[in-house]
Amino acid sequence: MTRWQGKRVVVAGLGVSGMPAARVLHARGAQVTAVTDGDDERSRAQAEELRAEGITVRLGDGASLPESTELVVTAPGWQPDKPLFQAAAAAGVPVWGDVELAWRLRGPDAAPWLAVTGTNGKTTTVRMLAAILEAAGLRTAAVGNIGVSLLDAVLAEEPYDVLAVELSSYQLHWAPSVRPHSAVVLNLAPDHLDWHGSMAAYAADKGRVYEGNQVACVYNLADPATERLVREAEVEEGCRAIGFTLGAPRPSELGVVDGLLVDRAFVPDRGKQAQELAELTDVDPPAPHNIANALAAAALARAYGVPATAVREGLRAFRPDPHRIETVAEVGSVTYVDDSKATNTHAAEASLAAYEPIVWIAGGLAKGASFDELVQGAAKRLRAVILMGRDRHLIREALARHAPQVPVVDLHRTDTGAMSEAVREAAGLALPGDTVLLAPACASMDMFTNYLVRGDVFADAVRALDTAAEGD
Repeated sequence: MTRWQGKRVVVAGLGVSGMPAARVLHARGAQVTAVTDGDDERSRAQAEELRAEGITVRLGDGASLPESTELVVTAPGWQPDKPLFQAAAAAGVPVWGDVELAWRLRGPDAAPWLAVTGTNGKTTTVRMLAAILEAAGLRTAAVGNIGVSLLDAVLAEEPYDVLAVELSSYQLHWAPSVRPHSAVVLNLAPDHLDWHGSMAAYAADKGRVYEGNQVACVYNLADPATERLVREAEVEEGCRAIGFTLGAPRPSELGVVDGLLVDRAFVPDRGKQAQELAELTDVDPPAPHNIANALAAAALARAYGVPATAVREGLRAFRPDPHRIETVAEVGSVTYVDDSKATNTHAAEASLAAYEPIVWIAGGLAKGASFDELVQGAAKRLRAVILMGRDRHLIREALARHAPQVPVVDLHRTDTGAMSEAVREAAGLALPGDTVLLAPACASMDMFTNYLVRGDVFADAVRALDTAAEGD
């Protein structure tokens, strides 16, 4: 309490990170001013909650730095070039994110963090990791960027043994002193470049997750950029680089042999010994990129000392979140799969690699992405493509260049009803044994509130198709 008493702190942004940050600091005696650009109904309601607790709130003014500010705590999504942060830098005022705040508020016997970042697969990997840790009898939680507040976790009355922490590039940017027990960067592909400014800056922020690692820096052998980040990191003496691969592992790696996930990193004799962890069929779904997620989760768990039996039990207990390569139904011997979470080309590439032949439903907000490499790699798997959304023309042009033989249906309408039409068109083009795959490779906000709503609308359209088929 003494440390924060009277300290003048600005909390930038309300919402899921700003509200708890403001409350926690106020409870410790800080003089908190919460600021936000918004002045809508939701912002006003949040402001009233905080004001009722004695916290100062400024609506519609997230640009200027209040006088005598000693610290800024920001919501992760606020871009680094905002005037507020420029003013803070000019005044020598530090800027932390909510993750940094949580790290600084940990007690002396705080639970270590096993941290996960990467362009795609973070949430799935963190939930797999938490399931494995629970199977080992540890009190844990999946926290961070998945919507569960790290502040709540580190300040919980009943302490945790270890935390499975998902960290976004935004959160890592504002977390200069976080030092996980062990960490993984699952993969790196262009994303959020409008926020970071460049691929180099994006990668550098991801690479912060390896700083100060104590036991293991886990990286993806299929993505050399992740290994480069390990090599550049300043870690604790004795910390090891641990690779994971979908092939046979070498010493200090985890991989796949004869349908088994195996460990040659955390065994007594890495040169001659391999420990069976699980079968491929223990991973749901057993798509290649999901096997990679499972290996990454297993590596972090093994770095923490979890036995092999818990890896198997945890993976068997794990159930994926909705809209992540989720089978919705089989209609007329055609399988309909919802991967609405594939909001960028890297995620869509992994999804497309898991099925064949495919009627692909794609499109939305491209966020500056190029689709040539994605289309070129998937061309032989495509039966047909249904395009929708604002930037569908970019995918159409890539298809014309690299897969001119694939039939394309271009839906010009951009209302939410376009999804039902897309599903009907896909059903008309699919043959028995095909997969109709929603893997948009684009963000959803041109037509839908978020990828969750987009996936729900797709699933509803598929179920309507199934109901109609049953009535025939």
